[in-house]
Amino acid sequence: MFSRRSRQRALGLVASSSLVAAGPCDIYSSGGTPCVAAHSTTRALYSSYSGALYQVQRGSDSATTTISPLSAGGVANAAAQDTFCANTTCLITIIYDQSGNGNHLTQAPPGGFSGPEANGYDNLASAIGAPVTLNGQKAYGVFVSPGTGYRNDVTSGVATGDGAEGMYAVFDGTHYNGACCFDYGNAETNNKDTGDAHMEAIYYGDSTTWGTGSGSGPWIMADLENGLFSGLSADQNTADPSITYRFVTAIIKGESNQWSIRGGNSASGSLSTYYSGARPSGYNPMHKEGAIILGIGGDNSNSAQGTFYEGVMTDGYPSDATENSVQANIVAAKYATSSLTSGAALTVGSTVKFQATTSGYTDRYLAHSGSTVNTQVVSSSSSTALKQQASWTVRAGLGNSACYSFESVDTAGSYIRHYNFALQVGASDGTKQFKEDATFCPQTALNAKGTHAIRAWGYPTRFFRHYNNVGYAASNGGVQTFDATSSFNDDVSWVVSSGFV
Repeated sequence: MFSRRSRQRALGLVASSSLVAAGPCDIYSSGGTPCVAAHSTTRALYSSYSGALYQVQRGSDSATTTISPLSAGGVANAAAQDTFCANTTCLITIIYDQSGNGNHLTQAPPGGFSGPEANGYDNLASAIGAPVTLNGQKAYGVFVSPGTGYRNDVTSGVATGDGAEGMYAVFDGTHYNGACCFDYGNAETNNKDTGDAHMEAIYYGDSTTWGTGSGSGPWIMADLENGLFSGLSADQNTADPSITYRFVTAIIKGESNQWSIRGGNSASGSLSTYYSGARPSGYNPMHKEGAIILGIGGDNSNSAQGTFYEGVMTDGYPSDATENSVQANIVAAKYATSSLTSGAALTVGSTVKFQATTSGYTDRYLAHSGSTVNTQVVSSSSSTALKQQASWTVRAGLGNSACYSFESVDTAGSYIRHYNFALQVGASDGTKQFKEDATFCPQTALNAKGTHAIRAWGYPTRFFRHYNNVGYAASNGGVQTFDATSSFNDDVSWVVSSGFV
């Protein structure tokens, strides 16, 4: 059944200017399955939409602002965010629903699992962790680190029970892990596991706890609660391929005893169907509850990671033809990567030193004593050993070559990494986890004295910080002592220059 607001959207399409191409939700409306929720931090999903896409909050004074498209139906005004967040940090606090149903996504509360923030809430995402361009125009996605999640438990128009629905999302195909569960879609309203068939959400990652596809992943699967499904059973479906695309379109849709997985490259080409058939045993009928989640499981399982750019949920089971037209629209948006760094570029193979800029500490440099990263007083008269401990070789990022890793000069093969958000020096063990934890993205310093702040790639809310002369990956406010807001901008800003040796 069409909601009143969805019907108004469909009628609005008829009256809208033909100068703006139909958006994904216009296409769904024309296909008889209107959007009941439409979320994106990168662009408007209706040709006539010019309202708020998302809200950011800055660390300097906790002020907020909303980011809207540059024009109706257009790309987000990233410049407005950049201006508002200059010389401080920003978090994404609200992802607005463009459908008119008010199904906005906000910080996820605790449930079966608690989050890492105060009172068990999940973390909010950095506003700058996932820069992209659409048709050459800059925008930002939602970079979900483990512990990050968004939710709405009181929704309007979202399918419940065995009601028919569809959903798609555009994800970063290279950002994932095997933890539970990087989801977008329909979930429980009490934030707890209420049993089989109480969810219907898109999952993306390489978890092998339940179902799998072919190869080693990552895969598009459905989180139906108490199981990730790639097909008829929580087993392997070899028709569900491992994904290699940088931008991936992921689709799940379901109706009475029928559901499908579809997917494709968001940057080019068409969709493929990876499964279409009956529900798994015990999942017909469904008992969907109608909450909406992003980045987490229905019970607030929050150990997964991924990046979200846009997604919608529909009233009714969309046709393949409608979804094919939506895919064509996504391809036409021309998603492309953008620089993860700013400020003066570092040279791979060079050696650097990091000088503190906090008043009273400017004679101290980032160094290490064994595995512990700290700051030490270093000068031209210091020993060669200390100078080596405070010098770092710049390498291409082990976890993402668009950023950097920093190898110890005096301990070849060992790198700065964060572990439980303390900075350490350790030998690479070759794992995906180590590589990601040892990858950092320099950006322009947050104060006027430094040249760079050094952001953790996998946790873009966190930066190299000296606190009590020890090195941490710290956020601007948080539950850890080293996340204190006092002198944060100075403590995370460094003068990066040629190494001592």
